[in-house]
Amino acid sequence: MTTPADRTNTNTETRLAVRPAEAARMLGISPRKLWELTNRGEIPAAKAGRVVLYRVTDLDAWLAAQIAKGVRR
Repeated sequence: MTTPADRTNTNTETRLAVRPAEAARMLGISPRKLWELTNRGEIPAAKAGRVVLYRVTDLDAWLAAQIAKGVRR
């Protein structure tokens, strides 16, 4: 039996990498912020020709690290 979450799933958990727009959407940040983090080396990316790819596991690790740091006020 499928749940509503299953039906809205983008199937990223079975994909190894995503393009920038999807990576930003997955993290809930703007594409500009994603580029900023990538350029600072905080989020690793790979280039395949002209295509920039982000490993889903790297995005997950980055988000987990941000959560572990806690919310700054």
